Amino acid sequence: MARGARGGRPAGPKPRVQLAAAAVAGVFLLVGALGFVPGVTTRYDELGPATHHSGALLFGVFQVSILHNAVHLFFGLLGLVLARTVAGSRVFLGAGGAAYLGIWLYGFVIHKESVVNFLPVNNADNWLHLGLGFGMLALGLLLSNQVGTGTRLDIPADRP
Repeated sequence: MARGARGGRPAGPKPRVQLAAAAVAGVFLLVGALGFVPGVTTRYDELGPATHHSGALLFGVFQVSILHNAVHLFFGLLGLVLARTVAGSRVFLGAGGAAYLGIWLYGFVIHKESVVNFLPVNNADNWLHLGLGFGMLALGLLLSNQVGTGTRLDIPADRP
C-alpha cells in the first residue's frame, strides 16, 4: 500500500469529514469577504464596527458589522487549518456547531436594540445560526463514524 510523502497515512482521497470541514470553512471565508462588498451587502454605508446600529445587510437579509465579517473570516481560516486532519475536522465541525447553537441562543434571548447585541444579529441571523449549528454538528458526527475508529484503542500517534 502506498504511503503518503511523510510516511503517515496511505495516500488517497481525504475522508469525507475533512472535505466537509474544508467546504464549510470555505463558505465562511466567502461570506466573510462578501460582507465587505458593496452591492452584495446592502446599505453598505451603514456598516458599523461592532454594534447593533450597523444597518448593513448581507444579501439584503443578514445584519452584519465589521466584527461580524471578521469573525466569519477568522472562523473560516481556523476551519481550513483544522481540516488538515480528521481530528481537527471533527473539532471544527463539532465545537463550531456547538458554538453556533450558543450564538443562536444568544441572539434568541438578547434584546436586539440593546448594547449587548454587539455582533449584531437579527431574526434571519438567528435562524441561520440554528441551522448552521445543527448542520455542522451533524456533519461532524455522521461523516466521521468510520474514520479513526476500530477494534482497538488508538493512540495519539495513530490518529491522522
